[in-house]
Order: sequence, then structure tokens, then C-alpha cells
Amino acid sequence: MSRVLLFVLLLAMLVPQGVAAQLYQVGQVVIEGNRRVESRYIESVLNISEGQTVSAADIDRGLRNIYATGRFDNVTAETVVAGEGVHLVYRVAERPLLREVVFTGNHEIDADKLGTIISAKGIDFFRPQVLAPAIKKIKQAYVQEGYYATEVVPQIDINDRNEVTLTLKIDEGERVYVTSIRFEGNTVFSEKELKKSLFSKEKWFLSFITERGAYKEDMLLADREVITDQYYNRGYIQVKVKKPTTTLLDDKESMEVWFEIEEGKQFRIGEVGVQGDLLGSKEEMLSGLTLHSGEVFSRKTLRENMMHLNDLYADEGYAFVNVSPVTDVDPFLQQINIVLNIERGVRVSIGRISVAGNTRTRDKVVRREMRFTEGDLYSASKMKNSRRRINNLGFFEEVNLTTSRGSDDAHMDVEVDVQEKATGSFSIGAGFSSADGLLLQGSVSQENFLGRALRFDLSAALGGSSTTYRLGLLDPYFLDRHIAFGGDIYNTEREWTDFTRKTTGGDIKLGVPINESLRSFFIYRYEKKDILDVDEEASSTIKKQEGKSTLSSFTASLSRNTTDYRPDPTRGNISELSIEFAGLGGTEKFIKYIVDHRYFYPLPWGLVFSAHGQVGYIQEMDGQESPLDERFFLGGMNSLRGFDSREVGPREEEADGTWSFIGGNKEAYFNLEVSFPLVKAMKMKGLVFFDTGNAWAEEEEFFSDMRYSVGAGMAWNSPMGPLRFAWGYNLDPKDYEEASVFDFSVGKMF
Repeated sequence: MSRVLLFVLLLAMLVPQGVAAQLYQVGQVVIEGNRRVESRYIESVLNISEGQTVSAADIDRGLRNIYATGRFDNVTAETVVAGEGVHLVYRVAERPLLREVVFTGNHEIDADKLGTIISAKGIDFFRPQVLAPAIKKIKQAYVQEGYYATEVVPQIDINDRNEVTLTLKIDEGERVYVTSIRFEGNTVFSEKELKKSLFSKEKWFLSFITERGAYKEDMLLADREVITDQYYNRGYIQVKVKKPTTTLLDDKESMEVWFEIEEGKQFRIGEVGVQGDLLGSKEEMLSGLTLHSGEVFSRKTLRENMMHLNDLYADEGYAFVNVSPVTDVDPFLQQINIVLNIERGVRVSIGRISVAGNTRTRDKVVRREMRFTEGDLYSASKMKNSRRRINNLGFFEEVNLTTSRGSDDAHMDVEVDVQEKATGSFSIGAGFSSADGLLLQGSVSQENFLGRALRFDLSAALGGSSTTYRLGLLDPYFLDRHIAFGGDIYNTEREWTDFTRKTTGGDIKLGVPINESLRSFFIYRYEKKDILDVDEEASSTIKKQEGKSTLSSFTASLSRNTTDYRPDPTRGNISELSIEFAGLGGTEKFIKYIVDHRYFYPLPWGLVFSAHGQVGYIQEMDGQESPLDERFFLGGMNSLRGFDSREVGPREEEADGTWSFIGGNKEAYFNLEVSFPLVKAMKMKGLVFFDTGNAWAEEEEFFSDMRYSVGAGMAWNSPMGPLRFAWGYNLDPKDYEEASVFDFSVGKMF
């Protein structure tokens, strides 16, 4: 009997549990409690349908599937007997709908970026369990920006429609600044040299304005690579720069940074060679390199030589050339043997050239600045030069040249992608002087008129004592040839204290390029002038010029421009020499010589140094005095800042004891200036300057009694247009001069 009982028990244990489980014949599936989530969606997740036979485990699995969607706070299941089957009733309680995520108190990181950091969707079901990870991510983001004491407090508001507005109240706390950067193990570079090369800087007294010294984690990690690169450029290829150690001080606002360096030994260059697909002999290839045996190894020099070879091949059409260094380090001799391996690939020609993004500017305006055409061999230098020339038009915010595979591997398509910018301006200016009183001036200009790169100018100056009108048009590619042609017509009237001057005239211009940076310009000018209403007590110089006269002159100029970006240069030179001969008919006779030069040089921290000088001379002819309006009058925004406009130069006493400025036959002035970014995103610049110069009469010597001024100013391409301020301080004012002068001009872009 006991054996039979034991057998029955063993059999019961071996029978599968599912056979013993209770089964249900589903008559109907009922979903209750859902408001936003459709029943069909819940049924699809449930995987149980009418007529299906299910177990309790299947019912429970369906319950878990519904809950896993994350859309419900609670889910229950119930079976209701109905005839031979059962109805399955699933009751759900929906989570509230997250309608909006609001950030308050954030200043350093904007709301859009914070929303991206926590993956906040516009509309989603609210799950409280995601709050803690989201807050943690926000705090981590602030730590990377140097804010270690940031606190985030969530506030949940649920309305009667079961919708949630989640407000994350952020208290950023005080920013952490680096107060000390120290190094250990450095003997090759001084602490000062290493600090100078770092992105991270120590806090200084103007950090509350400039944010210099603000701690940023990603910047500090980049500094590690900067230090390593410095050592590699001195031959220390075994250098080890450990991860920087940071210490947050008790005030929670100061950070100390410590770099530990193991310098290793200095390595020199051993043998230098080239191999692979050579354009010439090894000797010819090596002759163009600056890597020489015995010199200290420099990774920077190695990169430059690789780029040299890359450009050399790319200019011969090998667009996909690959130059890779093969190095052999000898630790005993402390040498690095270098072989530059060259794989030139296929020779590539230019396929299709397309222009995109130009909504106003015509295609041909862009295409004619390209240094190659379809079918030409690919050239890296011509690609760079093409981009520079298109950029120098000044019509576009961005210029990008991208390449892609053409019809086959031997052809490359080029796309010129540009982003248009405003090229027209309406500018106004105002000033005041004892001679003119209030002076208002304005101009309408368009550098890209009709999208054809035509330069259109309409200007006027209206003052209490002067009126000027001018209309000009210049075509830089006349008849689709690289020849500039255009002209101006103008009318001016000015009332001085002792006389009135009227002028009506015009000019014709012709420009011919000589090479990429050098061009010549020729101008014919014709004017009718009238000096009238001369006061009886006017100076003798003015009385001599009373009456009508005509000017017929020819000007030839030669200019050279090597700047990197002509609308706003940071590097290069602009030089111009012009000679104007007046005497081709007309009554006025003179020769005017002007030499002008500008120099730009970039400095660290975004500063740009510029130097400008101009020297001019008017040679009198046939015993005639030079015309009053052709003489040199200095002072003002465009020559000597810190002096009133046109009030630097020779004066002449009148019969009543007053003085008049009569201009000089000679002039020379020089401007030294350093500009610096104030707000980079707004392209706002500050500047400091030193100006010196003067104008002299014929009998006076050049550079005698030089005048001097210093000052500061600002330049900003504002939404209103170009805006300039300049305050100049006269270092040695004369009795009739102000100690300082403030000038400004403001315009409107369209």
C-alpha cells in the first residue's frame, strides 16, 4: 500500500504545473477607466482576445504588459463569469499628462538646452520616477559650466483635466572660478609659459565682467592635451600629463587645479625620407621640407610638412592624396627616424559646379570669383582662393565649398553654399561745429544692387550751412569682363562765414586688375565751381579764389590688397598710390599725390593691431595757388580723432581778427589702433587708438608741429546698421581747441 502511495506522489510531482492550472474561456475583454489611451491600443498590448483560452498566468502577464507602457498609475484585472465563459475586465488608472516643462531661475544654460539634456518632450505621460535622474543630469550640466552648488526643486501642478505642468526651479548658486593653477615636474617650460598656453585661466579682478577664470570641466580636460602638445613640439615624445587634480575650496566658489607632468627625454630627428607615389625624385621632394636630421623633433613641424605635401599633390589634381608618417623611435640614441609615405590616388578633375543659398545674388556673381571651371584639374589652393574671393565680396554671412564624388572616381563635383546677408544700408550721422552748426547727413547704398554686385550709392548731407547730394553706380564686371566701370554725379553747396561755395560735377571710373591682389584705377573728373558771397573782411586767400572756375582732372591709382577678409580684415596690408593731374582744360591746375598704407596683424585673445598712414602733397602749377577745396583738412573720425572735423592745418587771420582754416598743401597723419571683441556674438568691438599728424602750407616743412591724440571707441554692426563711437583726447590742445572731441555715426541695415 505504501509503495502505491509513493508512486502516486511521484507522478503528481512530475505532472506539468500548466496542466493542473485553471483555464478560462474568454467571452469578452473589457477595458475600463481609460480616458486618453484608446482601448484598441490597450488590447494590442494585452494580447488576449475574445474566444481565447487563457490561464491565470496569461491574465497576469497581460496586466504587466499594460503597466509596462508607462501610461498608467495602476492596473487591475478581474474575471466575471458569463455562461460557460468569463469576461476579462481590466481597470486602469491613467497617469496625468505632462503638458509642459518649465524652467525658472536658469541664466547660464538656456531652457532649450536644458530640455534637450533631460529629453523633455512636448507632451508625454508624467512618471515621477524620472524626476531624480533628470535633476541629476541638470546638476551635472551645471558642474561642467562651473556651478557646483546648483539646486533643482521640482514643482508639480495638476489641473482638473489631469494635466501636469512640471516646473523645475533652479538655483544656480555662485560660479566657481579657478583661483590657482599649479604644475609639478615641469623643467622644460616655466609655469608662466604653461599657463599662457592653457584654455583655463586664473581669476583676475575683472572676471565678473570677462568671466576669465570660470571653471569648465571640458576646458580643463582639453588643457591636458594642450600641455602634451607643447612638449611634443619640443621633442619630448614620452611626456605624460596626468589627469588634472581639482580641489573645491570651502567657500564653494574657488577651485585649485594641479597638473602633474613626467617630461621624459628630448628626442631629435634622425633620418628623413619619402616613399610611395612621388611626383619627382626623392631629393626634389625632400628639398621642400623643413624636417632636417639633427634638429629637435616637433609634431607641429611634422604636421606642417605633411600639409605641404598634401597641398603639393592636391594642386596637381590628386584630391584624395594620403600622406602618413612612418616613425621609428630609437630610445637609446633619442632619435626619431621619419619616412613620409605618399599614396596619391587617382587624378581628379572638376565635374559639376553648383551654387546654393543665394536668394538675391545671381549665380554668375559667385561663379566669376571661382579660380577654376568645370573640366579643370582639382587644386586645393584654388579651392581656398575661390572661397576667399567669394567671402571678400562681403555679400554673405557664410561661404562653404564642399566636394562630392562626380560621375566617377576621376571627377569631383563642387557645391558653393552661401548664406546671404544685408548688403544695403541707410546711414545717418549728426555733428556740431562752430562753422556748420548742426549737421545731419545720410546715405542709401547697396553693395549688391539688383543681385549683380553693382555698387549703388545715393547720399545727402543737410546742415545749417551745407547741402550735398551724390548719386553713384559702379559695375565691377562691366560687360561680364573683369573690368570695373562706373561714375558719379553730385551737387554741393556750402556757406562758410566769409563765402559760399557751389559745385556741380561728376566723374567716370575705370578699374583694371593686374593680378589677384594688385589693380589699377583711372578716374576722369569734371566740376563747375563758384565761390560767391565773399565777405569784405575775408582773408586774402579766399578773396583770390572768388568767382567761377572749372576742374578737369585725370587720376591714376595703383592699389594692392592682401588682407584675409576685406570687409573686416585681421591680417594683411592695403596699399595705394594715386596721382591726380588737373589741367586737361579747365581753369584749375595742380598735381595731387597721395600715398596710403594700412597694416593689420592678429594678436592673442581676439585682438587685432592695425596701423594706418597717409601722406599727401599738392604741387602748384603755372603760378596758381591750389584750389581751396582740394587742399588737405584734417580732424574728425576719418583722420585725426580728438580734433574737430577739418580744423587741423594752416589758418589765416581775417580783417576782423578772427581766423579761418584754409587747408594745407601737405598732409601726413598716422593711426595706431588695437581692437578687441566686446561681445563676440553681436560682433561688437572696442578699440583704443593713438593718432598723430598735421597739414602744412607750401612754405612749411613736412612733419613739423605734429599733433597728437589718444582715445577709445566702439564699432558695432548693430540691427540698426553700422554704429561707430570715438572719443579722442587732444594731448596738447591750442587755445582755440577743445581738450576732447566725441564723434559718432549710426546707420540702418536693410
